[in-house]
Amino acid sequence: MTAQSGLLSRLPDISGLEKIWTILPEARLVGGSVRDLLRGLAVNDLDLATPEPPEVVLERLKSAAIRAIPTGLSHGTITALINHIPHEITTLRRDEETDGRHAVVVWTKSWQEDAARRDFTINAMSLDRHDKLHDYFHGVQDLKARRVRFVGHAARRIEEDALRALRFFRFDARYGEGEPDCEACEAIADNIKLVGKLSAERVASEFLRILTGPRLPETLAAMEKTGLLNVLIPGAQRGSLQKLLDCAGPPDALLRLFALSGENAVLMGAKLKLSNADKTALGVFGNTFPDLAPSSSDDDLRRGRVAQSLELLISRSWLAQARILARPDRQWDHLRIRLKELPQPVFPLGGKDAQAFGVSPGPAMGAWLRVAREWWLEHGCRPDREACLVHMGCSTRS
Repeated sequence: MTAQSGLLSRLPDISGLEKIWTILPEARLVGGSVRDLLRGLAVNDLDLATPEPPEVVLERLKSAAIRAIPTGLSHGTITALINHIPHEITTLRRDEETDGRHAVVVWTKSWQEDAARRDFTINAMSLDRHDKLHDYFHGVQDLKARRVRFVGHAARRIEEDALRALRFFRFDARYGEGEPDCEACEAIADNIKLVGKLSAERVASEFLRILTGPRLPETLAAMEKTGLLNVLIPGAQRGSLQKLLDCAGPPDALLRLFALSGENAVLMGAKLKLSNADKTALGVFGNTFPDLAPSSSDDDLRRGRVAQSLELLISRSWLAQARILARPDRQWDHLRIRLKELPQPVFPLGGKDAQAFGVSPGPAMGAWLRVAREWWLEHGCRPDREACLVHMGCSTRS
């Protein structure tokens, strides 16, 4: 289907597109930008496709004094930087070979062939310089019906790239409504073994985005029916996650991953090859010290601020609330306000203080500082330098 759309008028600035269309008149906006324009959403990425091969695109951009970055030349992608805004331009292509993870592509001049290799009908539309919308697979109808469908045969699309199994549920949560597409779910279930061949990094990228998305309980329930959730997190604890969601906490992927993984959270962090910081956070979430509750004194909270970062303490407060209450609560909200408003306590003594009073560097100095710090913590991190020195039998006052 081809139709006049009026979509270009919804873009706040098309000066960059107009420059590209001057040198690549056959290029079209594709994918998410077209989908989001139809939905009336802000467009964050300006992706285009063109029948010209990448070396021609590169040459024309340089001739027009447009900065061109060969970001994915082997897959036909070049980024044009105009007014500091990236415009990704990819040559029309079709898949020659696929193995469930990677594809060997060849260039084509057929827009329908290029659209046929895309994942979902709502992502397979294109918009040309004349403001005409090209829709080969009824993406407009699916978008209006809030229905996410694979282009062509769902099983074939998943065989081409098994990550599309996760992408389906991420997109269905955002653009779908009601029960997910039956054909898609059957194809995911039938090809579930292919997911195990994906790299941990690719899986983590998609799964963490699912965890921060809308309709999470419904999405995870559908994923569980296909067997996909069990492949990602064996024995996933959806009940624990629901308690966290019932608290109306922040859409934090790590918090939700921890709640879903339970005692296996640290193992999940390693399995997904998360960053060291994220793996450390998952480990801290499983600790019970310091204890957090609305009844905690300021001294308790100060000790907590010394033991862990404010960010981790706030995150742990949501997990504690979920275990104890599992609903929104003003007292817990007030606890988080108190945590944020407390100044960060800093132990006031150091090696120079110990050395000034005759303590030699080495184990003795470490022991001296530990004794002083334990006393400082015991007193709620309130004693200043002078008070700590007095306690240690040393005073700077004459």
